[in-house]
Amino acid sequence: MLQLVPSAPTHSNTARSHCPDCEGDLAVLRIIPGRAKSEYWTLRCTKCGGIHLDILKASAVANVRHAESGAD
Repeated sequence: MLQLVPSAPTHSNTARSHCPDCEGDLAVLRIIPGRAKSEYWTLRCTKCGGIHLDILKASAVANVRHAESGAD
C-alpha cells in the first residue's frame, strides 16, 4: 500500500539501512545525481515493500565512495 508522507525528506549524512516503518532491510533501487554533488537514493523495504527516499550530502557521498574503494 502506498502511504504519503506529509513532510519532505531531509538531507542526511548517511543512507538508511532499515525501514523506518517496520525495521526491515532496505535495498537500493536507484541513485540519482543531485545538485551540489548530492545524491537521491530510492530504497525499497524487503519486508513491507515500502519506498523511501534519502538525500545524501556531498560529504556523505564522498565517504561512501571511499569506503567502497577499500582505501584507508
